Amino acid sequence: MKQTLQLKVSQHLTLTPQLQQSIKLLQMSTQDLSTELERYLLENPLLERADSDGPAEHEQQAAAASDTPADSSSSEEAPREREREEMDLSDWGSGGGGSGSRDDDDEFDPILNTPCRPTLREHLAAQIGERPLSRRDSALLTLLIDELDEDGYLTTPLDEFAASLPLELDIDTDELEYLRKLLLQFEPVGLGSRDLAEFLQLQLAALPATAPSRELALTLVREHLALLGNRDYVRLKKLLAVGEAELRAAHQLIATLRPRPTSGFDQGDTHYVVPDIHVIRRNGRWIAQLNRGALPKLQVNQLYAGMLQQRDSSHNLGGQLQEARWLVKNIQQRFDTILKVSEAIVDRQQAFFEHGEVAMRPLILRDIADELGLHESTISRVTTQKYLLCSRGLFELKYFFGNALETDSGGECSATAIKAHIRQIIDAEDSKKPLSDSAIADRLTAQGIQVARRTVAKYREAMQIPPVNLRKAL
Repeated sequence: MKQTLQLKVSQHLTLTPQLQQSIKLLQMSTQDLSTELERYLLENPLLERADSDGPAEHEQQAAAASDTPADSSSSEEAPREREREEMDLSDWGSGGGGSGSRDDDDEFDPILNTPCRPTLREHLAAQIGERPLSRRDSALLTLLIDELDEDGYLTTPLDEFAASLPLELDIDTDELEYLRKLLLQFEPVGLGSRDLAEFLQLQLAALPATAPSRELALTLVREHLALLGNRDYVRLKKLLAVGEAELRAAHQLIATLRPRPTSGFDQGDTHYVVPDIHVIRRNGRWIAQLNRGALPKLQVNQLYAGMLQQRDSSHNLGGQLQEARWLVKNIQQRFDTILKVSEAIVDRQQAFFEHGEVAMRPLILRDIADELGLHESTISRVTTQKYLLCSRGLFELKYFFGNALETDSGGECSATAIKAHIRQIIDAEDSKKPLSDSAIADRLTAQGIQVARRTVAKYREAMQIPPVNLRKAL
């Protein structure tokens, strides 16, 4: 086989380190970006915060001090007054029940200085320690707590749970049932209930015997909870031989009870969302502007950069200098891109900011990409986990995108607007005779919006609105 040399020319895309960093920063949320920048500040000595006191500020303070008139009286009183201020500051908080002086006031973050709430299992473990239990009972009770689901129910049969434990412990179901009933008395009450019916019975039994509709409510949750869940009020009135007013009173009493044993114990942490864009009204139009509070203030340390330029470019910090410059540039480019995309979205959705969801226009990623000359993937990265704050609330940028459906007039209506119309129709319906999905579709058709029954059902489920039989009330 004869060997030959061939010259071939081709094009391919190469992601440079700077481009990779730009894409990574663009798809981050504001909170993730803040965390990433903290890492860069710790690792790269050539990066610094722009709002920190630099040498120029110290020079201005020294110059201002040198320009102060130095007459004899002020020069004698200034040291005394300075000593008095220093003495007052040093004594601050040292007595009278004070908390002492702080040297790191600038680094103190009150949001981070919040108490750590115990988890549910830690809360229950503390209650086990407060009771006079043997080591065996405490260990078994801890295992039962670990077997609870996220709602606080014990759905595992006790015989299966006993079989999963070592045989040498000789554990029977009666012992486990005793410990389960003990767990029911823990705070929050009802942990370890078998199902919803048992948990509701526990809450009703804790009410005074003279409470109105208590006995009827107990009968409902004990024997007819499925019929009550399906809102089959006609059959319930026949089975219980009660009137509509009595059944309504019992139903209202059950509605005041907790649906889950863990609902009284808040385990979730509060997550704060920082908006990237503010939408304000100016000269009769809604405009988008960057949230200045979310902009990171970073800069390259000019003192170190000047020292590196005077030396050999192959210095070890030369790569970190280039990385710092890329980072500052990419951050600026990130927020410029977010602002451009937000301006295009706000310009197309003026009716939404004026009238609400019912006026939302159909919009897809390609529309914004073609207008700005960007790729659809870039628009997708920009609109993910980026938030916009306006007079109607806080919205993710992706919220303003939706497919279009044709109307009788030849126009288009967005999916968000159709959902708003469906919600308005359901809110205005008679609770005793709720509308079916077909009836809602007919109402939309009367408004000029052609929507099939299946589409109405899909949008209704997406908004977590129950079907017609579960919306019926007494």
